Amino acid sequence: MRTATAEQKDLTQGSIYKHMIRIGIPAALGMVFNTLYNLSDNWFAGQISDVALSGLSIASIVFALFLALGMGLQSGTSAMVAADVGKKNKPNVIAWINCSHGITWFLSAVILILGLLFAEDLLNYLSSDALIVGVAWDYTAVILWGNVFFNLTSCFAGALIAHGNTTSYRNVLIIGFFVNWLLNPLFIFVLDFGVAGLAWSTLIIKVGSSLYLWKVLVNEIGVWSKPAYNFDHWKQLLAQIMPASMNMLTIIIGGFITIYFISQFGDYPVAGYSVGIRIEQLLLMPALGLNASVMALVGQNYGAGRVDRVKEIYIKSLKIALLISLVFIPTMIFLSPLMLTQFSDNSEIVTVGVYYLRADAFAFFGYMMLFCSNAVLQAIKQPIFPLVIGILRQMILPVLAFYVLIEVLDYGLYSIFWAIVTIVLISSVLAWLYTKRQLNVLD
Repeated sequence: MRTATAEQKDLTQGSIYKHMIRIGIPAALGMVFNTLYNLSDNWFAGQISDVALSGLSIASIVFALFLALGMGLQSGTSAMVAADVGKKNKPNVIAWINCSHGITWFLSAVILILGLLFAEDLLNYLSSDALIVGVAWDYTAVILWGNVFFNLTSCFAGALIAHGNTTSYRNVLIIGFFVNWLLNPLFIFVLDFGVAGLAWSTLIIKVGSSLYLWKVLVNEIGVWSKPAYNFDHWKQLLAQIMPASMNMLTIIIGGFITIYFISQFGDYPVAGYSVGIRIEQLLLMPALGLNASVMALVGQNYGAGRVDRVKEIYIKSLKIALLISLVFIPTMIFLSPLMLTQFSDNSEIVTVGVYYLRADAFAFFGYMMLFCSNAVLQAIKQPIFPLVIGILRQMILPVLAFYVLIEVLDYGLYSIFWAIVTIVLISSVLAWLYTKRQLNVLD
């Protein structure tokens, strides 16, 4: 495997654009395969039965709610580790990683307990069909017991990203995608595990992923990471991890809110919006790669006291965001009919999905700005504002806007999409202004 040189790992020196490309492209490619992984699980569930597909759908919602608790491990670990990588303080780097490792086991235990107490009730809330709920629980139970391996993967990936290494995480996501295509048929059709087979396949892949990243991390820091329980370090880490986790939770809840209002117009509009969202997520993968590179670059330079370089990174990240937007905005506007018809031949589903993509194209650069701003704020250890913006953008403003537009003014389905565009653009400008202000305070 090709490894980064010492010069490439030192993100406080050299070309910012080159670092962004070297770090960002592997991260984006890995997330593409992660998205394809999830789509392949849906495909296999559909091969079992409609009940299996429905069960996987509601199970995915429930385990996402619980795993959101650990979703901030990657960005929180990266923020704390990167600063001391920039200072070249290796003992502190190891201490942060070990404490994050300890928090991982703690959060995983909390997720397991909460899941065993409440997951089945949530499944029953989402479906009244006992068969669907039973299938969903078969899947969810396996994931809950093995959730620590999801979180260990996030923890170790965050530590590696702090060192400018996104290639290793990309590798496990790509390999995991192909291994999933081998294990799913084995567990589903040969061993007859049903939908639980999808969960067992995913769990085995996550075990392998966490072990692999753990070994790669040894090459970076020279020792095996082990759980540590320095509670002062825990407090500082949790101050980074929990806002990021809660921000992910707002995204999940925001999805429920939007679908609730769209569902008032029928099942086909929900399906059209859902397909449009999946396509948009694929098109936003470069933004996630950019997010990873900004986190690592800003983190190391902030730790090294290179404030001017931190500001330069933010400005250049926005320029790259604009360039990416100039490519994908026309794609969303002109190619959306072609993309939608790959998922459905139902005219109403296609019409709604196309309209959503064309409307949301006007918010694409806003999403990119939000990713860049949030990454900078997380890296300079100010994670609260992204959470505040997340709550406003995903929950408070949509509820108010959708209610007024639909229930009071009776404007119709498409007004929801333009409300989303407006909210994203307002949020992105607020994030940009706040980030600029915080960077100026660093001087």
